[in-house]
Amino acid sequence: MSNFQKLRSLDVSEYIEKKGKFNYLSWAWAVDQLLLQDDKATISFKEPTVYPDGTMMVWCDVTAFGKTMTGYLPVLNYKNVAIKNPNAMDVNTAMQRCLAKTIALHGLGLYIFAGEDIPEGDASEMLQRKYDETGREGALALYNRMTNEEREECKAVIEKIRANSKKESENGTEK
Repeated sequence: MSNFQKLRSLDVSEYIEKKGKFNYLSWAWAVDQLLLQDDKATISFKEPTVYPDGTMMVWCDVTAFGKTMTGYLPVLNYKNVAIKNPNAMDVNTAMQRCLAKTIALHGLGLYIFAGEDIPEGDASEMLQRKYDETGREGALALYNRMTNEEREECKAVIEKIRANSKKESENGTEK
C-alpha cells in the first residue's frame, strides 16, 4: 500500500470542523497525523501573492515521503469570497487552511475538500443561521462584515432578531 493510500485510509471524521456548509480538517490534527507517518516531513510557507485589487493568495509546501506538494489558497471571508486588504488574522487563517489542504494532497482527508467552492447561500440565510447558532452577538459580528448590498438583503432577518432580542430582554432570557 502506498503512503498516499495509507493516509487516505485514515478516518478523519472526528477531526472535521463544520463552518456553515463547509467542512474543514483541523490543521493541528493533520500536522500531527502527517508527522506520525513521516517524522521527517517538512512544511514551509512562501511569500503571499498580493494582487492589484488588494486580494491575496497564500502558498504552502509540504514535503512528506520524499515528495513535495504545493498548495495555494486565496484569503477568503465567511462566504468563500476573496478579501481585499486582509488583516493578519485573515492571512493566518488562510495559511492554516492552506496547510491542511496541502497535507490533504498527500492523502489525509482529501475527500472532505470536494465541493468546497459551492456558494453558502444568500446573506439573509447565513445571518439567520448565525443567529440560530451563536445568538445576537455572533449575528452582529457577521452583519458588521457584510457589504451594504448584503445588509439590504438581511433587513427582514434583522427585524426578527430585534423583535426576539426585545422579547428576550423583557423576559430575562437573552440569547
